[in-house]
Amino acid sequence: MPSLDRIVIVGASLAGLRAAQALREEGFTGDLTLVGAEPHLPYNRPPLSKSLLTGDDDVTLPGDGFDARWMGGRRAVALDRVARTVTLDDGADLPYDGLVIATGARPRHLPGGQGTHEGVHVLRTLDDGLALRAALNRGPARVVVIGAGFIGGEVASTARSLGLDATLVEAGPLPMGGLLGETTGRWLADHHRRNGVELITGARVAAVADGAVRLADGRSIPAGLVVVATGVTPEVGWLEGSGLKVDDGVLTDAALFAQGASDIVAAGDVARWPHPLFGGALVRVEHWANANDQGARAARNLLRGPGDAEPHAEVPGLGTRVHGTRLQWAGFPSMADEALVAAGDPADDKFSVAFLRDGVVVGGVAVNYPKEAIRLRKAVAAREASASPA
Repeated sequence: MPSLDRIVIVGASLAGLRAAQALREEGFTGDLTLVGAEPHLPYNRPPLSKSLLTGDDDVTLPGDGFDARWMGGRRAVALDRVARTVTLDDGADLPYDGLVIATGARPRHLPGGQGTHEGVHVLRTLDDGLALRAALNRGPARVVVIGAGFIGGEVASTARSLGLDATLVEAGPLPMGGLLGETTGRWLADHHRRNGVELITGARVAAVADGAVRLADGRSIPAGLVVVATGVTPEVGWLEGSGLKVDDGVLTDAALFAQGASDIVAAGDVARWPHPLFGGALVRVEHWANANDQGARAARNLLRGPGDAEPHAEVPGLGTRVHGTRLQWAGFPSMADEALVAAGDPADDKFSVAFLRDGVVVGGVAVNYPKEAIRLRKAVAAREASASPA
């Protein structure tokens, strides 16, 4: 593998930051450039849907900063793998010997540009969060959140904590049911309603106009403020024509090298890799912990080269807080063919659910039960055949 004298990291959120830090920690002394589409230095995204909206401006990431040339407010628009250059939106070309792709994802909007007019918000960046906070502070008559995933649930929860009326609209039959399973999905639906959220499930949005959200079944929901939280799409448009394989993210090998490339790695929300613990199934994880771990792993592997690289086999561990309740999950519950309550009782708001495939634990969910979250995550990593507490 050629000597790595110049490394470029495209994407300056958590995965990019961790990559820069890991490169220096591993002894890389060459030219290191960190390109960020936002003008802000790397910051912590999880507070954007929670504490930032209630007035806490602390979005500081833990760590000692980064020792790299910072190019903020600059967006990558093209990659030339033959010339080994990244082209930026101002026409500048950045040469590289090694490249880390950590461009993350962008929020989905409603079809037809309905989510782009005044009064309709998405939440991905610090500027998005500040704009939403200002709108919430104006005291809208009702906040309507479209999408009951973990971002949508957190925004609805925060709106209620601010004393605002909130409606949560979800296309599926249960909030986060596809991720957390039926038992936890039903508990979460009841949890939202007990905390004053109007939850509407099995409903698709037809239009947002004239101060209302209109559903496909003809219902109209008055809305002083609308938040679209229908998920994200990997930020890979700039790779078109580069020859890299892209399919719901940058496709990599188990060590996070872009398929067919020994000088390019990917990490964070944009990376889709074959997980060694799950038969090489392609997975992509949109969460803080994964970006944190993967950014460092990808950087270390880039320095070592494919021959000495280590596979990324971490079991994802994710979490959220909704109306003050801690909800955690690990592994990939959606891969299961069986689910069972492993400990506690949903009626007591403290329980865990184990997810098994062919009798082996592949995922776990815990509500107000951190010890169970740790136990089930370990069970997934160990490929245990039992989900009951010892």
